[in-house]
Amino acid sequence: MYPTKTALILLDELAAWQKVNVSAFLTGGLMHGFPEMAGGPYRDNDDNFYLAMIREPVFVYGADSQTIRRTFERARSRGMAFSIYTRPLFTTSNDADNRASVAATPAAELDIVGLGLHGERKLVDKIVNGLKFLA
Repeated sequence: MYPTKTALILLDELAAWQKVNVSAFLTGGLMHGFPEMAGGPYRDNDDNFYLAMIREPVFVYGADSQTIRRTFERARSRGMAFSIYTRPLFTTSNDADNRASVAATPAAELDIVGLGLHGERKLVDKIVNGLKFLA
């Protein structure tokens, strides 16, 4: 068991492709913010090299918009650094536009469809308390 925990919280109503897309973006953000999440590179028996993956499990939860907002506020109130994905990001096509979209929106008005959390296990557990795994 790791002392840390990684959790993604996704809006239940998203299409399957959106859930996968949001998960990839959130996880990339977490890896940037927490490089210690990366394990070591892989090498097969034929000596082919493969890039490292995340070293520990990622728990994926589903939630409605009200529950995502509550989880967002829990993470913020505890001072946790985390990644977000908002609904308008489905219509942008690059990182600069993504960041501009978020920057133009007050925190209380962010239409959050995904959150990525990584931190001390007990803290993450408190933040995701009551959530169900994504079905």
